Amino acid sequence: MKFTRILSIFAIIFMAGSLIAQAGSNDDKDHSKRRSVKVMVITMFNIGGSSGPFGETHFWIEREGLTEAITVPGLSSNFPQVFCKPPAKDNRDKEKNSSDVCVITTDIGYANAASSIMALTLSDLFDFRQTYFLIAGIAGVDPADGTLGSAAWSRYSVDFGLAHEIDAREMEAGWPYGYTGFGPVAPGVKPTRIIGTEVYQLNEALLQKAFALSQNVTLADNADSQAYRALYPNPPANQPPKVTICDSMAVDTYWHGALLSKRANDWAALLTDGKSNYCMTDEEDNATLTALKRAANAGLLDFNRIALLRTASNFDQPHPGQTPFQSLNTRSGGFVPSTTNAYLVGSALVHDIVSHWKAWQKGVPADAPLTVNPK
Repeated sequence: MKFTRILSIFAIIFMAGSLIAQAGSNDDKDHSKRRSVKVMVITMFNIGGSSGPFGETHFWIEREGLTEAITVPGLSSNFPQVFCKPPAKDNRDKEKNSSDVCVITTDIGYANAASSIMALTLSDLFDFRQTYFLIAGIAGVDPADGTLGSAAWSRYSVDFGLAHEIDAREMEAGWPYGYTGFGPVAPGVKPTRIIGTEVYQLNEALLQKAFALSQNVTLADNADSQAYRALYPNPPANQPPKVTICDSMAVDTYWHGALLSKRANDWAALLTDGKSNYCMTDEEDNATLTALKRAANAGLLDFNRIALLRTASNFDQPHPGQTPFQSLNTRSGGFVPSTTNAYLVGSALVHDIVSHWKAWQKGVPADAPLTVNPK
C-alpha cells in the first residue's frame, strides 16, 4: 500500500512537470510566431484616419515607410490597425517575424489609451519582450517652461485627476482652488490615500539618452507661431522652441488658464515631493503608462524601455490682455510645428535604437549618464 502511494505521488509529480514543461514549450512556440518589434511608437490621434493628411501618426507612417497594416482586435474603430515596417526582402528568412518600427494610434482620452494599449499587448500578434516604446504626442505647455513647438522628454508623468473637487464658488475661505487629494486633506497637503497610478517615473538612463540624441535637432517653426509667442512678455514663451526635459500632466479634461496651471505645478510638486516640474499637459499619458505597467507586470514587456515625449501645440494659459476662453479658442499656429517636431525629435531616438540594435538589445547602452535637468 505504502509503495503504491509512493508510485502515485511520483506519477503526479511527473505529470505536473510535464504540464509545466509543455506550457513553457507552448509559450516559446507562441512567441516564435509573433512579430518582434524594436520600437513601438504610440500616438493618440490622426485626422483623416491612421494614414490621414495630418496629426501625430502620419509622419511616422510616411517617413519611416510603415506600409504594412496589421489589424489588432480591440483597438479603436477609428484606428483599428498597427502600421509596421515590412521585413527586409533580402533577409526574409531571418527577419520574417520582425519589424524595426511600428506605430499604434490609441485614440484620444484615458479610456481609449488604456483600452488600446491593453488590446495591443495582450494580442498574440507581437513579441514585446525586447521592444522600446515611445509615446510621442502634442500637448499644451506652461509658458514658464516652453513655447510653441517645444519638445519635452518627461521624467515623471503625473495624473491630474484622482482628487476631490469642490466648486471654487463654494470652497473654503483661503483655498487657492477647490481641489484636494484623497483623504481628509486641504490643498497643499499630500493625499493620504494613494491609488498607485498617480505618478510614473520613467527610466532615467533612457531619458538622458533620448535627450542627448535629440537636443540639437533643428525644430520646425512657422510665422504664425512666431507672431503668437511674441504676445507673451517673458522667456522662454517668447523664444524659439527647443528640446528640454520637464514633466507631463495627464487628465481627460482639456483644461485651460493660469489658475489651473498653478494647480498643475503645485500638484506635480506635491505628489513627487518637489521633484517634478510640470510643463506639458495631455489627455492620455498615465492611462497609457498604466496599461504598459500591467503588461510589464505580466512579463510581456520591460517598463524600463519606455520614453515619453510631448511637443507644444498651444499654451496652457492666455497672454496679457486675453481671457482664458479666448486663449482656448484661438489658433496659435503651433499645431503643425508640434506634430512635426514630435516626429523629428522622437525619430532621433528611434533611429539610434534601430541602427545600433546590438547595443540596445539587452537594455539602454551603458554610456556615462548625463547630468542634465534643463528647465
